[in-house]
Amino acid sequence: MLKNALVLGLFAIATVGSVAILQQATAERIAKAEREAQVRALSEILPQGSYDNHLLDNSLDLHDPLLGSKSPQTAYIALKDGQPSAIILRTTAPDGYSGAIHLLIGIQANGQLAGVRVLSHKETPGLGDKIELAKSAWIRSFDGKSLTNPSEEGWAVKKDRGEFDQFAGATITPRAVVKAVHKALQFFDANRQQLFAQQVKSNG
Repeated sequence: MLKNALVLGLFAIATVGSVAILQQATAERIAKAEREAQVRALSEILPQGSYDNHLLDNSLDLHDPLLGSKSPQTAYIALKDGQPSAIILRTTAPDGYSGAIHLLIGIQANGQLAGVRVLSHKETPGLGDKIELAKSAWIRSFDGKSLTNPSEEGWAVKKDRGEFDQFAGATITPRAVVKAVHKALQFFDANRQQLFAQQVKSNG
């Protein structure tokens, strides 16, 4: 009986160890895949040649309600010849139809939107998922816009008398994204000098 107990004990230890190793390996693969996906998304937002640094190496953790989350949100500073040329903000639209929508929002130093991409969401397939670039070109409607273009009233979907299209049968999702992008621009406008000055100082 003692021998059997020892065998079972060793088996249990080996099993737990194997599971722990597998979980660690899986977590590392997931983290690597997420990092690669993030790098691709970042490179899609900013025009080629508009920066010459590694974006993931120039990041800041930001706390502000305008970014849509109580948790820190990461910002990536794009540099060109040592000077900030743009910022990419990770933001959250907390009021999507099926939950939070996580976004990357690229803003050039002059305040114009370089691009917006969806990192993750749980919106309805065939309806709300049209916020993905792979499903429709709707997300490109933000390109070139700024805090003043359109006007304050224009930062809404057309159903709310704004300038942005909604989807047939799905208004809540685009409404949430438009609101989140508008708030990101408000945050940038209020904090532009501080964000960029901090980055120039750290690279000086």
